[in-house]
Amino acid sequence: MRLTIIHPAIGHRRGQNYIRAWQMEALPAAAIAGLTPPGVDIRFYDDRMEPIPYDEPTDAVAISLETYTARRAYQIASEYRRRGVPVIVGGFHATLCPEEAERYAEAVVTGEAEQIWPQVIDDLRHGTLQKRYRAESRPELAAIRVDRRIFGNKRYLPIRLIETGRGCRFPCDFCAIQTFFERSYRTRPLPDILHEIATLKDGARLFFFVDDNFAGDMALMRELLPPLARLKVRWITQMSINAAHDEGFVAELAAAGCLAVLIGFESLNKANLAAMNKDFNTMRGAAETTMRGGYAAALANLRRHGIGVFGTFVFGYDHDSLEAFAEAADFAIEQRLYIAAFNHLVPFPGTPLYQRLAGQGRLRYDAWWLDPAYRYNEVPFTPASLTPGQITEHCIAARRRFYSWPSILSRGLDRAANFGAAFNGFKWRNYWPINLMHRTDITGRDGYPLGDETWPGELLEAAR
Repeated sequence: MRLTIIHPAIGHRRGQNYIRAWQMEALPAAAIAGLTPPGVDIRFYDDRMEPIPYDEPTDAVAISLETYTARRAYQIASEYRRRGVPVIVGGFHATLCPEEAERYAEAVVTGEAEQIWPQVIDDLRHGTLQKRYRAESRPELAAIRVDRRIFGNKRYLPIRLIETGRGCRFPCDFCAIQTFFERSYRTRPLPDILHEIATLKDGARLFFFVDDNFAGDMALMRELLPPLARLKVRWITQMSINAAHDEGFVAELAAAGCLAVLIGFESLNKANLAAMNKDFNTMRGAAETTMRGGYAAALANLRRHGIGVFGTFVFGYDHDSLEAFAEAADFAIEQRLYIAAFNHLVPFPGTPLYQRLAGQGRLRYDAWWLDPAYRYNEVPFTPASLTPGQITEHCIAARRRFYSWPSILSRGLDRAANFGAAFNGFKWRNYWPINLMHRTDITGRDGYPLGDETWPGELLEAAR
């Protein structure tokens, strides 16, 4: 039996190559390949970097959906289904919108696939494919199997993606993670994590631990860090800022090879943070009386131990003003962030934010991710205090401010802030091209289509 696994792009713009900066390993595809039983001939195609051979013989197609890739995924599914090939979809978006997903596929896998995927393959073999699959319980993460052989000679960025845990316990109302994992957090067995890293370290320049919150279980992660330090690898990850207030934990991260962390600051406005259920971001020391002070104290701990910060800020909550954009950019410059992102708020389906905006009649599209008129970086809802156009315009202005030449130079020349007291040459060498890439890409994604705008067909719905 042949199985074709597809990783869809967000879309394709007429006359333009796909944006190269987005091309990291397609970890969901490798996870599905690793779960597929022996005896199945697997072919893998990444829509971001290669054409899809729709006429190549195959018995089924598997596609993992994200909200931003859903429209393109349904276009791909339609091409295969017109050729009589059954399509199986899963992933975050399929779980958030299962009724929508089953309109364009023969089978939909919701939730995590580890327990249920072998049954899907067995049903496919016997011609008894069901319309929907969901495991009865959450899988033990010892079941994770990643088959990177499918990546072959594809030109991904030289970063190895590793999953160390899943989920997040925080209730941020804009985040689909809490909906998908029902505010739970689990870690993989530590020996499994260390073994996977050890097998990949030769030739790997950098590891990215893709956990939504690496500090979701700080006690357990502390057990991981000493043996990880002995492997002598460089890595980056994502974590909540509350963990950075524990300077001992930060020191252990640095000793284990952590170079940088992505932290979602989201806003400098306490009322906004309360509205998004992210009050834990306001955590601060006893002597600190402002939220900026709380952020600054945590960032000082990270700088002291040579850990760079990729800070993210979102705009569009009800208490935002026009001044908020420049204030966030200036704060990011003052704090010498390695890189930063300034983007509009996105209401993902299935989140409390989406439900609230829908209930208030503030969504500008019934399903923005499917609407042919929607374009990337457009605000798909009506903000309370600003217009959609103002948010887009000022997000761009904040990016220009942060990635201006004076900002890049001042942050880059502050060696202690971004490269550690002992000076990390690897971070220094990569700082300049990374910041220049972001400077070049300030508006590069604006107006990008969801789906392939050259695709001539119509979405083919499955029989009911």
